[in-house]
Amino acid sequence: MSSHYYEVALFGEFYPQDLSAVMNRITLHSESAHPMHAREIVFEQMRFTNDPPAHRDQGQEPPLLRARKDLLEQDAKWILYSYLKPESSRVHPEATVRPWAICQVVGNALHFASALGYVRRSQIFKRGYVFRRGPLLIQMFQQEQVDPKTQKPIPAHPDALWEVEVRTAAPVRNSQETPLSRYIEAVLEIQLLMKGLLDLRRKDV
Repeated sequence: MSSHYYEVALFGEFYPQDLSAVMNRITLHSESAHPMHAREIVFEQMRFTNDPPAHRDQGQEPPLLRARKDLLEQDAKWILYSYLKPESSRVHPEATVRPWAICQVVGNALHFASALGYVRRSQIFKRGYVFRRGPLLIQMFQQEQVDPKTQKPIPAHPDALWEVEVRTAAPVRNSQETPLSRYIEAVLEIQLLMKGLLDLRRKDV
């Protein structure tokens, strides 16, 4: 069994005119639901001219560091997380399975990321809804861009696609007690429940 902790996920998208139907079906098969508005910042490792480009010489990009904060929760803390490359589709053809590390930061997460040698690459806001079903979170949202002057979110265009992410709520370890197959089956249940309305699929992200 691997020593990594993993995320298991499926992804999809739909047009705004299907919002009510998609929401009703997800709500019917979920234990809870609430609004979501989050800020996400992506960092990349700072590169210096005298650093050996080992990752790039091997055709690999260094892992990105991501920071997320819930804007609807009072006194919410920043969450830092990072993914490694997804496991091969030959090993897991049904779902995206990728090593996942996560930690909560008390204080200024952006300064903390900078101290680790990371620089900000991009920033987005996500507004929508989040649902809970067993060990899974289902996020349904539209992306909001950032006003360069105010750094505040710009509401998504009414015709903008809605995105759906079905993922494990927390990193899971592949062990005899918690095999990855259990979580893959859980996301595939959602895929089956949404069939004909929403196409959820594996995505190499």
